[in-house]
Amino acid sequence: MEAQMETPNSPELFDKELCDLVLAVAPRIFAVVQECEVRPGLKDGCVAAWGIAFGEGPVHVITADGTGQMVLNPPERALRWFTRGAGEDGVTARLVWLSRSGGATFDHAEAA
Repeated sequence: MEAQMETPNSPELFDKELCDLVLAVAPRIFAVVQECEVRPGLKDGCVAAWGIAFGEGPVHVITADGTGQMVLNPPERALRWFTRGAGEDGVTARLVWLSRSGGATFDHAEAA
């Protein structure tokens, strides 16, 4: 479903409405992190992959090194691809979601 908006009377209002629309329909970004216990009481972890979720639609996941890609639904399905082993010696995976930013801009330099 495509998001639409009505055109306000002024260019400034239109720009604000357009930025608000972008924020409202922006996909969500997440990391797939792997964790393992290196010795009792000491864990280590890394980012194994990045994902982007489009509302209720498909989730695109790419490995952190860029060599693997997958399309899944729901996002939690990515966890099975990055969990290895069983018990204390195994590697577990979790999703960490980036929070939505508080603004939008047309200026690429301001967006960074």
